[in-house]
Amino acid sequence: MFSCMSRKEISEVIAKEKLVVVIRLQDQKDVAGVINSLIEGGIKVLEVTSNTPGFVEEIAKARALYPDVLIGAGTVINTKIAQKAVDAGAQFLVTPNTNPKVIEVAHSNNIPVLMGALTPTEVCDAAEANADFVKLFPADIMGIPYFKSIKAPLSHTKLLAVGGIDLETVKDWFLGGAAGIGIAGALTSKVSSQEDLLAVKERAAQFVAEVKKYG
Repeated sequence: MFSCMSRKEISEVIAKEKLVVVIRLQDQKDVAGVINSLIEGGIKVLEVTSNTPGFVEEIAKARALYPDVLIGAGTVINTKIAQKAVDAGAQFLVTPNTNPKVIEVAHSNNIPVLMGALTPTEVCDAAEANADFVKLFPADIMGIPYFKSIKAPLSHTKLLAVGGIDLETVKDWFLGGAAGIGIAGALTSKVSSQEDLLAVKERAAQFVAEVKKYG
């Protein structure tokens, strides 16, 4: 069970799973169904973004319902949001930006941070601030050649690729040196019906199977 874990233990699960699913939705009523479908599809690590309505409530509910899944908070751009997420029970924080103060909040509560960065300076700043993982974002805009160029001199950094990754490009990112990937729209872009939710479950299972090839 993942209900009582240390920062180190949570980080180890994320590193092992290599797949974080991002839930960013316009309507709070869709969140619970999407989370359930993802978990039924085999997802073990997911985040609910702070710009999803009711994200605090949904994190708290998911923590209670799914003790065997890591539930984090995404789009944690500042310490105010970070504290709200921690208070709701988030087991890790994910940022799109490089903000060392968010790391301070997370680590003081014994949970890890996946910190967003784009440039070599930002990646180094995040690593220097002791981010548990550095998330290259938006990965798809910069492309795999850019990712490889960043990774080459910074090979010691646990670098995740997040943004615009689909099932067909998973292989390329792992072969390019990614320690893991984050998936959003490719899984949760359409969730308005039971058929959509079934499709989410099926796509989730496909992503899990594909990522396991690079474990």
